[in-house]
Amino acid sequence: MTDITIERDSKTLFQRLLEWREEHISERMFILVLAFLVGFFSAVAAFVLHGLINQIGALLTGSFDRSAANWLYLVYPVVGIFITSLFVRYVVKDNISHGITRILYAISSKQSRLKGHNCWSSVVASAITIGFGGSVGAEAPIVLTGSAIGSNLGKLFRMDNKTLMLLVGCGAAGAIAGIFKAPIAGLVFTLEVLMIDLTMASLLPVLISCVTATCFTYIFSGSTALFSFHLDSDWVIERVPASILLGIVCGLISLYFIRTMTFCEGVFARFKDRPYVRLVIGGAVLSLLIFLFPSLFGEGYRDINLLLNGQSEGDWNGILRNSMFSGQGNLLIVYLSLVLLTKVVATSATNGGGGCGGTFAPSLFIGCFGGFLFARLWNIYNIGVYIPEKNFALLGMAGVMSGVMHAPLTGIFLIAEITGGYSLFLPLMIVSVCSYLTINIFEPHSIYGMRLAKQGKLITHHTDHAVLTLMSLDNVIDRHYMYVTPDMELGKIVNKISLSRYDILPVLDPAGNLLGEINIRKIRHVMFRTELYHHFRAEQLMMPPAATLRDDAPMTEVMRAFERTHADGLPVLDSDNHLKGYIFRLRMYGMYRKLVADMSED
Repeated sequence: MTDITIERDSKTLFQRLLEWREEHISERMFILVLAFLVGFFSAVAAFVLHGLINQIGALLTGSFDRSAANWLYLVYPVVGIFITSLFVRYVVKDNISHGITRILYAISSKQSRLKGHNCWSSVVASAITIGFGGSVGAEAPIVLTGSAIGSNLGKLFRMDNKTLMLLVGCGAAGAIAGIFKAPIAGLVFTLEVLMIDLTMASLLPVLISCVTATCFTYIFSGSTALFSFHLDSDWVIERVPASILLGIVCGLISLYFIRTMTFCEGVFARFKDRPYVRLVIGGAVLSLLIFLFPSLFGEGYRDINLLLNGQSEGDWNGILRNSMFSGQGNLLIVYLSLVLLTKVVATSATNGGGGCGGTFAPSLFIGCFGGFLFARLWNIYNIGVYIPEKNFALLGMAGVMSGVMHAPLTGIFLIAEITGGYSLFLPLMIVSVCSYLTINIFEPHSIYGMRLAKQGKLITHHTDHAVLTLMSLDNVIDRHYMYVTPDMELGKIVNKISLSRYDILPVLDPAGNLLGEINIRKIRHVMFRTELYHHFRAEQLMMPPAATLRDDAPMTEVMRAFERTHADGLPVLDSDNHLKGYIFRLRMYGMYRKLVADMSED
């Protein structure tokens, strides 16, 4: 048996498959195949998640009396949060909250690599949380799941970092397209929220993923849209002022949403190391709110459909059922207002207490309630021409989503696609743009990006900034350096210089702290004079570095330090002032140019 035969037998089937693929399928074509697979698996994950949520919800609340309050609303949410927290702590053993934020962090800081458990853990955790009544959405978890599927498929087939980023975008786009049956919204979502630039090389894979996920979702669950909507009153130009004002109101509601969510997260963060305290606080707040306002139970899509499809006061008053307001239609405005104000608190309590879910659905929910309430008050006080409440409930969904996510195009196309409301396309645009412009005055980043923006790790469409964010400090640091001690004589220093690749020698104390550095160029007048080899020591020749960098510094700060000092290399220190290595200008700019070239490829 020849060596070649032995080598072939020792290879696994998968390795031989990889070799066959490299020989017979081009890289570009294989990416399209992976995009199809990502779209399919994202649709499967979305179908499974919604199926689990519906089954759990039906099992728990199917026998409830629809005409009165029910005390089990006090129990179910706490049980759901408790089970979810146990699942995350003892099974997953990792943080899976803030799904979309975790995707953005993986793109900017982890070379688009998401952990394998993210392909299923968020589905299980969010199904338990929402099925038991957690007031959160399933969209962010399923987007994290889709992105993780794309990332792990890419890693499995040994794709490069640029392709991994594209597959993460395909997974997110496929998840949105599948869960909402909205392919255009999925495509636009990757552009606006994940900040993935749509070049010709990336457009087709994302489209394939979106279309695939949408088609398979239709196969799995039929052609019924997530929200049904029938236009009863055509839009007229006289309603432009009302649409503009609604957009401004939606922007302010978005500001309330973001600020309240941030405040509540800060409260729960104080008990980060005390999970049972968080469970008690979050469970108590959530169960009380759901008992008072049953509309806060779960995703709230039932009430959204009621507002979008109601034809009379009797239909809209159906929102009051199961609550203490049941049968009191005159209090509908009060109820809607209270639900709008408390939904953010309920969402924060769900996640803060240990549950798992996103803010996608809550933004749709609040937008629908806000739009309906706006129109009802407008008509009651005869502010202008009559405006249909159900139409403005639809517009409010787009407005609040655009403001919270800083994604007006996503808001426009998503609401148009999931409701078939293309006849309201112009007012959708007006409301979404006005909402985005309003929130942008107060908050420059979306609810997903604001946490990363504070750390300087948010990817944007600004090429220079995006490249610097993608550059990893760890990959730029050179840890193979020669160093000297402060009492080392010149003769030994010269020997070290002969072994060093660089012009800089750091001077370290026994603990590894940086005391200074010796620049070879500045000691040439003595280093070749052998008679001085025993007269000078390192502490006499060293100088302070032009600047020092921390190992957690963003690359933008590193770049500014080089521009300010014009140094060839700068030392990187950890929090204890220990030297981790050096960043050299040539290596850093070489990596920068390579990333720019990769991002510029079509």
